[in-house]
Amino acid sequence: MKSYVLRVSCKSTRGIVAAIANYLADQGCNIVDSSQFDDLDTGKFFMRVSFISEEGVAQDALVEGFKPVAAKFEMDAEIYDAHKRMKVLLMVSRFGHCLNDLLYRWKIGALPIDIVGVVSNHFDYQKVVVNHDIPFHHIRVTKDNKPQAEAQLMELVEQTGTELIVLARYMQVLSDALCKKMSGRIINIHHSFLPSFKGANPYKQAYERGVKLIGATAHYVTGDLDEGPIIEQDTARITHAQSAEDYVSIGRDVESQVLARAIHAHIHYRTFLNGNRTIVFPASPGSYASERMG
Repeated sequence: MKSYVLRVSCKSTRGIVAAIANYLADQGCNIVDSSQFDDLDTGKFFMRVSFISEEGVAQDALVEGFKPVAAKFEMDAEIYDAHKRMKVLLMVSRFGHCLNDLLYRWKIGALPIDIVGVVSNHFDYQKVVVNHDIPFHHIRVTKDNKPQAEAQLMELVEQTGTELIVLARYMQVLSDALCKKMSGRIINIHHSFLPSFKGANPYKQAYERGVKLIGATAHYVTGDLDEGPIIEQDTARITHAQSAEDYVSIGRDVESQVLARAIHAHIHYRTFLNGNRTIVFPASPGSYASERMG
């Protein structure tokens, strides 16, 4: 039996859930898990349905047959093969904790993705990447060659069929044009629970301000630096007795966990862009062990 995921977003109105359930039943499909949300502020409806095709109906046939339902409710709708691994391109600069964490999770099967390559503007992690039998691509970025570097990156995205770019502490700002072209398909990890302490040495800034909570935010990348729709966040409590070096160590652990959870939500089609916000449906109880990270 084939497993699929249906994602739907549209204007909220009566009959949507019934229409989806009836269509799947008519196609010999059994719903395994379903989540939905009505945004009363915007009047939009979001739904994610996991289902099994008990009669072996192919994905293309399901997509084609669903078109009249989607047209009736003016839906944005996609049906995905739940077992097909998403093609992901990782990007890193000189802080390797998130990269190493993702590579380990991928290696042991805890992060079900197809890593098509790692891009860096430095050579620090070339050996680590190559030792995992993953292609390493060095794209040098300077003030003068940034357009050419981004063109090289996009060529790589197209060649590898990249579906998601993950900035695993990649310390270059992407252009607004690139962010718009890849909207909803670039995830970044920000070393703060809230968009503060920007720039160099953020944990030192936090230490000097005597903060009591440090954390991390994973978000979709937009042209506004570190201001994109938030996918996942977490914090760690600290005390006056801890040093700036402790802040860095604790903060890196939080960053790694938050980024992994954000990637999991995206690759399992649990995230929806909703203006400047995101709708993130929780992992179902049956998939807790495979999806829950950290």
